[in-house]
Amino acid sequence: MKVLSYISDLMIPFLMLYIIGYGILNRRDIYNDFLEGAKDGLKTVAGICPALIGLMTAVGILRASGFFDMMGKILGRFTGILKIPSEIIPLSIVRMFSSSAATGLLLDIFKQYGTDSRAGLMGAVIMSATESVFYCMSVYFASVKVEKTRYTLPGALTATAAGVAAAIALVNRMI
Repeated sequence: MKVLSYISDLMIPFLMLYIIGYGILNRRDIYNDFLEGAKDGLKTVAGICPALIGLMTAVGILRASGFFDMMGKILGRFTGILKIPSEIIPLSIVRMFSSSAATGLLLDIFKQYGTDSRAGLMGAVIMSATESVFYCMSVYFASVKVEKTRYTLPGALTATAAGVAAAIALVNRMI
Protein backbone atom coordinates (compact mmCIF):
# COMPACT_ATOMS: atom_id res chain seq x y z
CA MET A 1 0.00 0.00 0.00
CA LYS A 2 2.94 2.34 0.58
CA VAL A 3 3.85 1.97 -3.10
CA LEU A 4 0.56 3.59 -4.12
CA SER A 5 1.17 6.40 -1.65
CA TYR A 6 4.61 7.08 -3.14
CA ILE A 7 3.24 6.96 -6.68
CA SER A 8 0.44 9.40 -5.85
CA ASP A 9 2.92 11.76 -4.17
CA LEU A 10 5.08 11.77 -7.30
CA MET A 11 2.31 12.19 -9.91
CA ILE A 12 1.99 16.00 -9.80
CA PRO A 13 5.75 16.74 -9.81
CA PHE A 14 6.21 14.20 -12.62
CA LEU A 15 3.43 15.78 -14.64
CA MET A 16 4.90 19.27 -14.15
CA LEU A 17 8.37 18.09 -15.19
CA TYR A 18 6.90 16.32 -18.21
CA ILE A 19 5.09 19.49 -19.37
CA ILE A 20 8.18 21.63 -18.88
CA GLY A 21 10.40 19.06 -20.59
CA TYR A 22 8.00 18.73 -23.52
CA GLY A 23 7.93 22.52 -23.92
CA ILE A 24 11.73 22.75 -23.84
CA LEU A 25 12.13 19.96 -26.40
CA ASN A 26 9.68 21.71 -28.74
CA ARG A 27 11.41 25.06 -28.14
CA ARG A 28 8.28 26.74 -26.78
CA ASP A 29 8.15 29.80 -24.56
CA ILE A 30 6.73 27.90 -21.59
CA TYR A 31 6.23 30.92 -19.35
CA ASN A 32 4.38 32.88 -22.04
CA ASP A 33 2.19 29.84 -22.80
CA PHE A 34 1.39 29.62 -19.09
CA LEU A 35 0.43 33.31 -18.97
CA GLU A 36 -1.82 32.94 -22.04
CA GLY A 37 -3.55 29.96 -20.43
CA ALA A 38 -4.03 31.89 -17.20
CA LYS A 39 -5.60 34.79 -19.14
CA ASP A 40 -8.01 32.43 -20.87
CA GLY A 41 -8.86 30.84 -17.51
CA LEU A 42 -9.66 34.22 -15.96
CA LYS A 43 -11.91 35.09 -18.91
CA THR A 44 -13.77 31.82 -18.39
CA VAL A 45 -14.17 32.49 -14.67
CA ALA A 46 -15.50 35.99 -15.36
CA GLY A 47 -17.98 34.55 -17.85
CA ILE A 48 -19.41 31.90 -15.54
CA CYS A 49 -19.37 33.92 -12.33
CA PRO A 50 -22.91 35.34 -12.68
CA ALA A 51 -24.39 31.84 -13.10
CA LEU A 52 -22.48 30.57 -10.07
CA ILE A 53 -23.52 33.49 -7.89
CA GLY A 54 -27.15 33.09 -8.92
CA LEU A 55 -27.20 29.35 -8.18
CA MET A 56 -25.47 29.68 -4.83
CA THR A 57 -27.70 32.56 -3.77
CA ALA A 58 -30.89 30.69 -4.68
CA VAL A 59 -29.84 27.55 -2.81
CA GLY A 60 -28.78 29.60 0.21
CA ILE A 61 -32.10 31.44 0.32
CA LEU A 62 -34.15 28.24 0.03
CA ARG A 63 -32.09 26.48 2.68
CA ALA A 64 -32.13 29.39 5.14
CA SER A 65 -35.86 29.99 4.70
CA GLY A 66 -36.68 26.45 5.80
CA PHE A 67 -38.32 25.60 2.49
CA PHE A 68 -36.36 22.36 2.15
CA ASP A 69 -37.29 21.25 5.68
CA MET A 70 -40.96 22.00 5.04
CA MET A 71 -40.89 20.16 1.73
CA GLY A 72 -39.16 17.19 3.36
CA LYS A 73 -41.84 16.99 6.06
CA ILE A 74 -44.69 17.19 3.56
CA LEU A 75 -43.18 14.61 1.21
CA GLY A 76 -42.01 12.54 4.18
CA ARG A 77 -45.58 11.41 4.76
CA PHE A 78 -45.55 9.68 1.39
CA THR A 79 -41.94 8.52 1.40
CA GLY A 80 -42.20 6.86 4.81
CA ILE A 81 -44.19 4.06 3.22
CA LEU A 82 -41.21 3.26 0.98
CA LYS A 83 -38.75 3.43 3.92
CA ILE A 84 -37.25 6.67 2.63
CA PRO A 85 -36.31 9.15 5.39
CA SER A 86 -37.81 12.60 4.84
CA GLU A 87 -34.36 14.19 5.21
CA ILE A 88 -33.25 12.56 1.96
CA ILE A 89 -35.73 14.52 -0.18
CA PRO A 90 -34.15 17.97 0.37
CA LEU A 91 -30.68 16.45 0.00
CA SER A 92 -31.61 14.90 -3.36
CA ILE A 93 -33.01 18.19 -4.63
CA VAL A 94 -30.21 20.41 -3.36
CA ARG A 95 -27.62 17.99 -4.79
CA MET A 96 -28.83 18.85 -8.30
CA PHE A 97 -27.95 22.50 -7.72
CA SER A 98 -24.92 22.61 -5.42
CA SER A 99 -22.50 19.99 -4.15
CA SER A 100 -21.31 22.15 -1.28
CA ALA A 101 -24.85 22.91 -0.05
CA ALA A 102 -25.72 19.21 -0.33
CA THR A 103 -22.59 18.35 1.64
CA GLY A 104 -23.74 20.74 4.35
CA LEU A 105 -27.14 19.03 4.45
CA LEU A 106 -25.47 15.62 4.61
CA LEU A 107 -23.30 16.75 7.51
CA ASP A 108 -26.45 17.94 9.30
CA ILE A 109 -27.98 14.49 8.73
CA PHE A 110 -24.83 12.86 10.09
CA LYS A 111 -24.90 15.05 13.20
CA GLN A 112 -28.57 14.48 13.90
CA TYR A 113 -28.99 10.79 13.00
CA GLY A 114 -25.45 9.40 12.74
CA THR A 115 -23.43 8.11 9.84
CA ASP A 116 -24.69 4.53 10.19
CA SER A 117 -28.37 5.49 10.21
CA ARG A 118 -30.66 4.82 7.25
CA ALA A 119 -30.72 8.55 6.43
CA GLY A 120 -26.95 8.87 6.78
CA LEU A 121 -26.19 5.88 4.58
CA MET A 122 -28.75 6.89 1.93
CA GLY A 123 -27.42 10.43 1.90
CA ALA A 124 -23.83 9.26 1.48
CA VAL A 125 -24.74 6.94 -1.38
CA ILE A 126 -26.86 9.64 -3.04
CA MET A 127 -23.94 12.08 -2.84
CA SER A 128 -21.66 9.59 -4.56
CA ALA A 129 -24.21 8.36 -7.13
CA THR A 130 -25.46 11.73 -8.39
CA GLU A 131 -24.06 14.95 -9.81
CA SER A 132 -24.89 18.62 -9.42
CA VAL A 133 -26.74 18.80 -12.73
CA PHE A 134 -27.73 22.44 -12.90
CA TYR A 135 -24.39 23.66 -11.58
CA CYS A 136 -22.45 21.64 -14.15
CA MET A 137 -24.73 22.65 -16.99
CA SER A 138 -24.58 26.34 -16.13
CA VAL A 139 -20.83 26.35 -15.64
CA TYR A 140 -19.76 24.20 -18.57
CA PHE A 141 -22.34 25.38 -21.07
CA ALA A 142 -21.77 29.02 -20.13
CA SER A 143 -18.02 28.64 -20.51
CA VAL A 144 -18.36 27.41 -24.12
CA LYS A 145 -21.49 29.49 -24.84
CA VAL A 146 -23.86 26.59 -25.54
CA GLU A 147 -27.43 27.87 -25.70
CA LYS A 148 -29.37 24.81 -26.88
CA THR A 149 -28.86 21.96 -24.46
CA ARG A 150 -31.06 19.48 -26.38
CA TYR A 151 -31.17 16.22 -24.42
CA THR A 152 -28.64 17.09 -21.74
CA LEU A 153 -31.10 18.12 -19.04
CA PRO A 154 -33.55 15.21 -19.49
CA GLY A 155 -30.65 12.76 -19.60
CA ALA A 156 -28.98 14.24 -16.53
CA LEU A 157 -32.23 14.28 -14.56
CA THR A 158 -32.88 10.66 -15.54
CA ALA A 159 -29.38 9.71 -14.38
CA THR A 160 -29.94 11.57 -11.11
CA ALA A 161 -33.26 9.80 -10.54
CA ALA A 162 -31.58 6.47 -11.24
CA GLY A 163 -28.80 7.29 -8.76
CA VAL A 164 -31.27 8.25 -6.04
CA ALA A 165 -33.39 5.15 -6.69
CA ALA A 166 -30.31 2.92 -6.61
CA ALA A 167 -29.17 4.50 -3.34
CA ILE A 168 -32.57 3.93 -1.76
CA ALA A 169 -32.75 0.34 -2.99
CA LEU A 170 -29.20 -0.51 -1.92
CA VAL A 171 -29.49 0.95 1.56
CA ASN A 172 -32.93 -0.55 2.15
CA ARG A 173 -31.57 -3.95 1.13
CA MET A 174 -28.55 -3.50 3.42
CA ILE A 175 -30.44 -2.45 6.54
